Amino acid sequence: MMDRLTSMAVFVRTADAGSFAAAAAALGLSAPMVGKHVRFLEDRLGMQLINRTTRRQGLTEFGRAYYERCKAVLAEAEAADALAADQRSQPQGRLRVALPVLFGRRCVAPVLLELARQHPGLELHLSFNDRLVDLAEEGFDLAVRTGRLADQAGLVARRVARQSMIVCAAPGYLAARGTPQQTGDLDAHQAIVYSRSGRVPPWLFPREDGAPLEVWPTSRLRFDDLDAIADAAAAGMGLAWLPSWLVRDRIQAGALVPLLPQGRRYPYECYALWPQTPHMPLRVRLAIDALAAALPRMTD
Repeated sequence: MMDRLTSMAVFVRTADAGSFAAAAAALGLSAPMVGKHVRFLEDRLGMQLINRTTRRQGLTEFGRAYYERCKAVLAEAEAADALAADQRSQPQGRLRVALPVLFGRRCVAPVLLELARQHPGLELHLSFNDRLVDLAEEGFDLAVRTGRLADQAGLVARRVARQSMIVCAAPGYLAARGTPQQTGDLDAHQAIVYSRSGRVPPWLFPREDGAPLEVWPTSRLRFDDLDAIADAAAAGMGLAWLPSWLVRDRIQAGALVPLLPQGRRYPYECYALWPQTPHMPLRVRLAIDALAAALPRMTD
């Protein structure tokens, strides 16, 4: 006898794949077996779910409505199974995370690697890329992003840290060009700026009214790598606006000098984002909690 939940899962995969043959290949079944699962549902419901022709297969009007309900039922079933996994108090399975390249490598990856060390059942898949990935479309459980977030339906965000942004320059540059004392002085200096996809974001400084002051400094050097900007600044090529965690060692070594008063440092937000689901898997929740606990100490 056919299992109704299994047949629903086969039907949903068939609808997604567009044919019995494609669904069979994806599921590791024979095409006739896929057809049996669909017919079992149709016989049970007394309604046709899929129109079958020699050229194509498509959902009937009722089939489209039933498809949506089946997806919801299967999602609830997966959430129920995840509850049992949580009861074991050990994260299991794959955790796929999208990370910005430099911040991800320097700050986020060490936290997640420690999490993987503590939990041998966790499979860690990290993708380092500065583009904005579609979490649901590309199969990510979690993403870490910095800066302003655009509104995205179906995603949940939690702030996990703040990067303190610092204007800095090499001692040799300051000896030759002078030291800016306030943001208005930046116009008289050369800057090394970050540029991605042809867009140069402004340098941001806090103001009492809550809206940040935006400054576009004069620049002839534009890089899409923050580490390269820090190297160029240390070489005396101009001012740079960089996160404190990136330039901390260079400042302590005297290669760079922090500029402007401490109160003018802008807190650049860092977020964890994940798809909204009825039940958050334990591995995702533990990863978010670990980032929220560790990243603030690393980004001060």
